[in-house]
Amino acid sequence: MTIGVVGGGQLGRMLALAGYPLGEDFLFLDRSANTPAGQIAPSLVGEFTDQKLLRELARRSDVLTFDWENISLESLRKLGRAAHIAPPLTALAAAQDRVAEKRLFAKLGIQSTRYAAVESPVSFSRALRLIGTPGILKTRRLGYDGKGQAIVRNLEQATIAYESLRGAPLIYEEFIPFDYEVSIIGARSTRGEIVVYPLNHNLHRDGVLRLTRAPWSAPALQRNATIHLCRMLEHFRYEGILNIEFFVHGGRLLANEIAPRVHNSGHWSIEGAATSQFENHLRAILGLPLGATTARGHSAMINFIGAMPNRALILNIPEAHWHDYGKTARAGRKVGHMTLLAESATARDKMARKLIKEIDPASLSALSLSRRR
Repeated sequence: MTIGVVGGGQLGRMLALAGYPLGEDFLFLDRSANTPAGQIAPSLVGEFTDQKLLRELARRSDVLTFDWENISLESLRKLGRAAHIAPPLTALAAAQDRVAEKRLFAKLGIQSTRYAAVESPVSFSRALRLIGTPGILKTRRLGYDGKGQAIVRNLEQATIAYESLRGAPLIYEEFIPFDYEVSIIGARSTRGEIVVYPLNHNLHRDGVLRLTRAPWSAPALQRNATIHLCRMLEHFRYEGILNIEFFVHGGRLLANEIAPRVHNSGHWSIEGAATSQFENHLRAILGLPLGATTARGHSAMINFIGAMPNRALILNIPEAHWHDYGKTARAGRKVGHMTLLAESATARDKMARKLIKEIDPASLSALSLSRRR
């Protein structure tokens, strides 16, 4: 079968790499042929809104999926019943609008932070009175990796933040001094089968994920996060991989956002789980039995930001796995990642700390590795 993918980034590349052993073919659509996915699979080149190209992609594919959520929902909707699109567009719509996302959390009984939609200076003033400071002003759409948002600690900063983001629909959220962040990833197939991965513990710097550790052994959090995830999967009659990010505050989960696609915090599963998130995404949308999500030891996934590090340094480590996305170096850009496998959380964290000190020393103080689970 042929899987059509809208977007040809590193997530699409890893989908193809997971799909080829299953005997599947791939066709991508992206603005350039020289994308991470385009280096290993055929691509249609043009805008994501090009209806002619989208129709060709649908015609040549058995199922359509996407490797990021900032794509044109309306363009995909215009394909109608001519295309089987998975995950469902209703989930994509919720993920594209932070207010819709918050309303979804409330509808499903998933606790989140307080918020208010901001459409004008008057509504922003109302939001400040209602929620107070500190808070975070964000664009409702097209925000990722810390982009399109500003922390508001006082009224002076509120004015600066609003001026920097005005012109787009906004949302103002309560700022929570959370203890740490976790994410839960699971898949639901076209047959209604569901599998869930162990909880991920995520550490960021400058709004970009730097380190994920899994499994994160916190039974109560795993249980509650799984309940929330399964409720959402059933709500959408979902097909594919879904990720929910949570803040942990005082032992409680506060939902932050969803990603209706394979996710950066699940990259560890390529070597660290019985079945990777990428393979299970494909199995799910193709109606195949889902694979086991059991962790193989303790994993640490480290993102390479800006440029690839010394390869020999990484490959000299037993159970270190190197992933180069084929991107040119650029400040702030995710160009690759590595995964470490260890027999214990202590050994994993010791290796991760040593490597981060070597390849990303600026992150060492920002990434606390003292808490082990």
